[in-house]
Amino acid sequence: MDFRSTTVDPGLGEDQLAFRTAARDFARAELAPHAARWDAEGTFPRAAIARAGDLGFCGLYIAEAAGGAGLTRLDAAIVFEELAAIDPSTAAFISIHNMAAWMLVAHAGDAVRAAWGPALASGAKLASYCLTEPGAGSDAAALAMRAERVGNHYVLNGAKAFISGAGATDVLVVMARTGGPGARGISAFAVPADSDGIAYGRKEEKLGWNSQPTRGISFSDVRVPAANLLGGEGEGFKIAMKGLDGGRINIASCSLGAAQGALDAARRYMGERRQFGKKLAEFQALQFKLADMATQLVAARQMVHTAARKFDAGSGDATVWCAMAKRFATDAGFAICNEALQIHGGYGYIREYPIERLLRDCRVHQILEGTNEIMRVIVARHLLNTEEELR
Repeated sequence: MDFRSTTVDPGLGEDQLAFRTAARDFARAELAPHAARWDAEGTFPRAAIARAGDLGFCGLYIAEAAGGAGLTRLDAAIVFEELAAIDPSTAAFISIHNMAAWMLVAHAGDAVRAAWGPALASGAKLASYCLTEPGAGSDAAALAMRAERVGNHYVLNGAKAFISGAGATDVLVVMARTGGPGARGISAFAVPADSDGIAYGRKEEKLGWNSQPTRGISFSDVRVPAANLLGGEGEGFKIAMKGLDGGRINIASCSLGAAQGALDAARRYMGERRQFGKKLAEFQALQFKLADMATQLVAARQMVHTAARKFDAGSGDATVWCAMAKRFATDAGFAICNEALQIHGGYGYIREYPIERLLRDCRVHQILEGTNEIMRVIVARHLLNTEEELR
């Protein structure tokens, strides 16, 4: 019996179960044989990502008119979880590409949308999301990079930090300041990644996520056509935050996948490993540990899927649900991977088994797309503002 069939969201329809099967089959065929090597060698698997694009995984919720699959955020969450059960690093990059590509397609003018949309949705071209700066991480509204209007162009100057895919992608979705201080002075731009004046920093050496490059980017008098403005001037922060709401569902789903992969590995190991004359699966302490891991995973999955449904429905409280789901699922995912490593003992710490890679890859999920501390701020503000309204 497939354990996942007993823990999957009972509210999924036939199409969603089919997406789940397709993503699982792809991950097992295209990611599983290579994920450990990509991690060890720091290889960005562009060809495998393109094959994911052939299945629609690079444009999951891009509109069909722009070349995408036109699916829901819940559909996408299901796909990302299955990919991440094998390779959280590559799955997470595909999720970030989906977020940036959707932002471009949803807010670009007709010409820019036509130029980039089909290529991004197919995976022929890849996108990076550029919000974080050396001095503006959690306080994203304090970003300093500027974009000055000069005739029919904007001229961009500044720097971005910790950009996933930087140096290996084709277009950058960049947030820069066109107005005064604060969120209302920020605009968003689609910037070709090979534009004159762009320089990429060294590839960061990271704990995990080694199958995708992370670099800083500097912009020196980078000229971008005014038509590459996404939305209107001053709408960039709003666009970025809407992108992040969906991105939080995505990365939470990647944590679910890592946790599921770790739980599956722990179950297999407990059925194989013998100590003191019996299988580990016969020790009640480990049975309880496994039961708690499964319960945490199911609870996290239900929260993520609820957040996705809220987002899809345009619910007024979708942002707070996305924050809660991201916080809960990424914390739970790391804890489950950690417990699975403990069950494996010394074997969990060596690269012969996938557990240590799942653990390393999912650790950063508690930091990116807004740290889990910032997720708590979002939830608390919602609760306190609601309380004030009730008074």
